[in-house]
Amino acid sequence: MFRKLAAAFRSSDLFAFNLRNRDAWVREQATTIAPGTRVLDAGAGSAPYRGLFSHCVYETQDFAQLKDDQLRHGAYGTIDYVCDMTAIPVADGTFGVVLCTEVIEHHPEPIRVVQELARVLASGGVLLLTAPLGSGLHQQPFHYYGGYTPYWYLRFLPAAGFSNITIEANAGSLRHFGQEAIRFVRMTAPFRQGMGLAAELAWLPFWLVFAPILGLAVPFAAQLMDRFDKAQHFTVGYHVRAERARPVKTAP
Repeated sequence: MFRKLAAAFRSSDLFAFNLRNRDAWVREQATTIAPGTRVLDAGAGSAPYRGLFSHCVYETQDFAQLKDDQLRHGAYGTIDYVCDMTAIPVADGTFGVVLCTEVIEHHPEPIRVVQELARVLASGGVLLLTAPLGSGLHQQPFHYYGGYTPYWYLRFLPAAGFSNITIEANAGSLRHFGQEAIRFVRMTAPFRQGMGLAAELAWLPFWLVFAPILGLAVPFAAQLMDRFDKAQHFTVGYHVRAERARPVKTAP
């Protein structure tokens, strides 16, 4: 019973809001894509968004070198193009949409990645891109960058041939702080740190005081007050939509 409650808590909106928000954003974007559009999910991993693009021709790319326990659903989905993301074996302008979620921080050459995604997109095609602003180490050893700011997208996406760029924060700073408060409670739980019995017993009463405050009260207050954070300088990441620029027509 305790394990079920713990799992439900971890997947709740208080802790997993970033994943839930990202999934909702991808779902919303998918509804705007015309039926029959050829879609590439770049760095697809478990391909969790396959069902959202069932009205499209959905294909996947991944380098396929992670372990099963490093993947969202415990194993890779069907991968159509097993390759580096800077060298996808398709012709220029093959796809109408490219989806790339939480991947570019794991590639050593992210600028070349967005250039390649621009290459495989048709003129007027859509790029749906997300990446963290900051996160702990994960999917090691393939984690190369700490995060991407709006200014990174505004600098390198136009240079790669994208226009009409919209950038949305995945919630604000307070939601991020609330998430980290929960992480503190989980990471400092007694009898999990190997500090020795005496130290663990000494820490236990303090943890019992802090846990409900940091694990419930702070995240709940952060959820309520996050709407007032207009700067969003410590958001967990950004959701980006951009269009492959159309050629400029010149007069004959």
